Amino acid sequence: MPQTAQVQFQNTALSSSETIEDILFKQGVLSKEQLSSVKLESINTGSPSEKIILDHNIAPPDRVAAARAELLHVPFMKLEGKAIPTDILNLIPEPVARRYKLIPFDRQKDQLLVALEDPMDLQIIQFIEKKSGMRIKPFLSLPEDILKEINDQYAQNLTTDVTSALREAEQIKPQETDEAPEVIHEAPVTNIINQLLEYAVKTKASDIHIEPQEDRTRVRFRIDGILHEKIILPKGVHDSLISRVKIMSVLKIDERRLPQDGRFTFTFGREEVDLRVSTVPTVYGEKVVLRLLPKSSAAPTMQELGLRGISLKNLETQLLRTHGIVLICGPTGSGKTTTLYSILTKISTTRINVLTIEDPVEYQIPGVNQVQANPAIGLTFASALRSFLRQDPNTIMVGEIRDTETADLAIQAALTGHQVFSTLHTNTASGALPRLLDMGAEPFLLASSVSAIVGQRVVRKICENCKLSFEAPEEVAGNLKQVLGNLLPTIAKGGSIKLFKGKGCGQCGNAGYLGRIGIFEVLVVSEKISREILDRVTAQEIETTSRTEGMITMKQDGYLKVLEGITTLEEVLRVAQD
Repeated sequence: MPQTAQVQFQNTALSSSETIEDILFKQGVLSKEQLSSVKLESINTGSPSEKIILDHNIAPPDRVAAARAELLHVPFMKLEGKAIPTDILNLIPEPVARRYKLIPFDRQKDQLLVALEDPMDLQIIQFIEKKSGMRIKPFLSLPEDILKEINDQYAQNLTTDVTSALREAEQIKPQETDEAPEVIHEAPVTNIINQLLEYAVKTKASDIHIEPQEDRTRVRFRIDGILHEKIILPKGVHDSLISRVKIMSVLKIDERRLPQDGRFTFTFGREEVDLRVSTVPTVYGEKVVLRLLPKSSAAPTMQELGLRGISLKNLETQLLRTHGIVLICGPTGSGKTTTLYSILTKISTTRINVLTIEDPVEYQIPGVNQVQANPAIGLTFASALRSFLRQDPNTIMVGEIRDTETADLAIQAALTGHQVFSTLHTNTASGALPRLLDMGAEPFLLASSVSAIVGQRVVRKICENCKLSFEAPEEVAGNLKQVLGNLLPTIAKGGSIKLFKGKGCGQCGNAGYLGRIGIFEVLVVSEKISREILDRVTAQEIETTSRTEGMITMKQDGYLKVLEGITTLEEVLRVAQD
């Protein structure tokens, strides 16, 4: 072991008789009564005070671990959400990291920063110094955090596979790509892109972000609606990676000042995926986002989306009508397009003519005439909608109502006997009507044409493999009862309310969540609401009327799914909090 490491550990000798409970008391984590109680129990039972504190849930495990680190004079490291550069991670092989419960996470000059369960074990320190060829600076971390990071960082084999290609790719100088574009066809860069795409397909990611930063390039994957930073790449390979993506998506390699859009197809095993590519210039270089659209994915049924009960019944009743507008509302990424595809799949038969104008066409539906918008040549939602009316349509789907012209044309189509489906960016179903009025739609036309509005969000589902139940705290149970009112299931009215969460396992990547489901509200435009549209009332008044007529709000639908163990309260509040 290097002399400096030995000196470092000699300096950790405890200079006082201070204990963990003393430190926690000093930090205000323990009260004076708790401090006395812990000390007394430790004397009477002989158990370590740290074990007593954890067994009785007197303090959170991370605060106890931080106190132990202070006692040992080593830094405490919280690993959650920390991205570990590829070259750092691969200095210590996965089997070694797993066996000794440690993980390298950074480097400072000639020192390797390593999180360990026991930073005072000199034998392990000496072993990994030989393994990595660097001096070790130990940090204390919770063993469960270390194992979670090992699973996250090593388990998918992403970093290992990419690193093998990086050694060669780093030799490619950025300026070489201008003079000899064929260099980016070479195996190293191609392998890196392929590994990123394969990882995205395996983890069912919806997007890949390749982002330049001042001294590195980070790659993030959007999995179940949440961005996860999975890998850090050296800045030297960034231009080569971007050029490779541009070639695959038929974009201009030498155009780095303007945003570009393209697409290509990637095949992994039996799965074929369409990728939409978008580049934008940033201060540190070009950023690329790749949106994955699996070709084999059929549109889910409305029940699979999460629609059920009175909401599903009301929507299906409106779908039986041959005219009127049905709007799907929610922010970006709330699953509006998927719901539209699900509806079109349900209603499309050989007896009706269905036309859609989309930007872009994400899934191809058999029997439906789908048109890709192209504003550059004048093919906008509004111009396509005008043409559709001369195509003898029964049903028209407009990707989004963005302006007054599109709104007016959609209303006219509905009033002349066509069924129209579209989306609108509003937070709630009731907010869609005032938004259309703000766009300049006439109240008397709107009241006659809109038949139903669906508000929605998507929440992550609890992983069934590691689901745990627990009793809801009193204030949480009170909030559930208040929001649900008479919708509260009978089983929950009597005694305590059970909630569920995912502990985290290999199957869900230790996230505790696996897959997603929608939460919905379906507002049917009744006679009373039609009169309110004519009076230009607020969204809040429209929602109040809808609730008196039996509408279940998104938050209520989410809470019902919480009680059934489908999702968690945190997820519902994350997406549907007022």
